[in-house]
Amino acid sequence: MNPRAADEPATGGAPGALSERAQRLLKALVEAYIRDGQPVGSRTLTRESGLLLSSATVRNTMADLEELGLVASPHTSAGRVPTDRGYRFFVDTLLKWKPVDAPAEHELSRRLAEHGDDPKALVASASQLLSTVTRLAGLVTVPRPTHAALTQIEFMALSENRVLAILVTNGREVQNRVLQLARSYTPDELRRASNFLTEQCAGRELAEVRKRLLSELSETRHSMNQMMQDAIALAQQMFDQTGLGAEPGDVVIAGETNLMGFAELSNVEKLRGLFEAFNEKRDILHILDQCLGADRVQIFIGQESGYSILDDCTLISAPYTVDNEVVGVLGVIGPTRMAYERVIPIVDLTARLVGAALNSGR
Repeated sequence: MNPRAADEPATGGAPGALSERAQRLLKALVEAYIRDGQPVGSRTLTRESGLLLSSATVRNTMADLEELGLVASPHTSAGRVPTDRGYRFFVDTLLKWKPVDAPAEHELSRRLAEHGDDPKALVASASQLLSTVTRLAGLVTVPRPTHAALTQIEFMALSENRVLAILVTNGREVQNRVLQLARSYTPDELRRASNFLTEQCAGRELAEVRKRLLSELSETRHSMNQMMQDAIALAQQMFDQTGLGAEPGDVVIAGETNLMGFAELSNVEKLRGLFEAFNEKRDILHILDQCLGADRVQIFIGQESGYSILDDCTLISAPYTVDNEVVGVLGVIGPTRMAYERVIPIVDLTARLVGAALNSGR
């Protein structure tokens, strides 16, 4: 008797109509391939799936899945590997997330909360943490400026050439920043600088203030008196050290060398292309910009990114928010053969923790 004749068909012609048996075999195949990195044969599939099936039945089901473009047969092996489409079906339909355990979540929260009042340090820390925890490349975009019209600036002298900058925005919101300066300033110098900057910039958005102070006013510094030069110098330190009013369009990347440990990315040309993309950042930023409108985690598998250099990679991203407004995106890049059930919740959690840290630091 032909064993195929008595079997239920694997599918009605579309991935969404896969039978339960076909789904279990596909799930077993993807999980085994992610774990071992080797094409998966019929015997392994029978064992991993827990199904009592003949080898012929498994092979026939695999043939159906291959016809649907969910798995492929490498020329060097009788086993099969998942395709980008297979990974997509696995992630969207078969995957169950593994929640981040409580101790790990507490540690992530603690380390990110340390930088809530310093967006630049927070972004760098989040990128490094993502890289360390997932062993992939971590990336975090610099927070986009939210609506913040300057109301008043004050400077207060501290010890050891440090100054406390106090910014009042939107009439009531107060932000404090400690600046490390090259020289000490007298209280009178700080008061005059505060009055000058407030007079020149009150009512303007922080991004506009930054541009005005660091370009237009700086270009005419030669015609300024000492008080005005002091004010500009203090403003430059304030914006440079804190990132206030920074234009969007930068991303901090950490752990790129982690990708060298994956056999599927170890080709010299692939690595060179990836590192060039990381260095230039333009394409990476374009992809991340597409994630700004997402509610939660967004995943680009292989060719879904639209960039050939990422054809063998997966990008998992999530937006982070301040006052319920999306201000940036973070995520990881790694091979398509990654532990999705572990990495996805880490990215999701980190995005929420970064947003919480930024909100607490306001």
